[in-house]
Amino acid sequence: MLEKLLQSPFEAAAIILFGIGFTSLMLQKNMIKKIIGFNMMDSAIYLFLAAKGYIEGRKAPIVVNGVTSVEAYINPIPSGLVLTGIVVSVSVTSLMLALTVRLYRRYHTLDIDEIIALVRKEES
Repeated sequence: MLEKLLQSPFEAAAIILFGIGFTSLMLQKNMIKKIIGFNMMDSAIYLFLAAKGYIEGRKAPIVVNGVTSVEAYINPIPSGLVLTGIVVSVSVTSLMLALTVRLYRRYHTLDIDEIIALVRKEES
């Protein structure tokens, strides 16, 4: 099963990159480091999709010289998903950064544990 999953070194790199990003997202206390981990996970997913969509010896799906055979081109769906994902990822990242700036202005820290403690202090 693992041999079928990892058909190229790019797929293995994507899995490793996703693991590093996930670990960073879960273990870091700093909000900026969490955002970086989230972006690493996004990039890993895009790399994995691009690696899965690539077929050796085929070209991008742009008709040139009248060649319309399906066997001459790669599947355009993974490329479209990657482009759409990048647009969504940039939007989500900008929202996360904006919220982080607001949290920093209010609590003067980027440490999530300190922010939670300050919020609980405000509530009581």
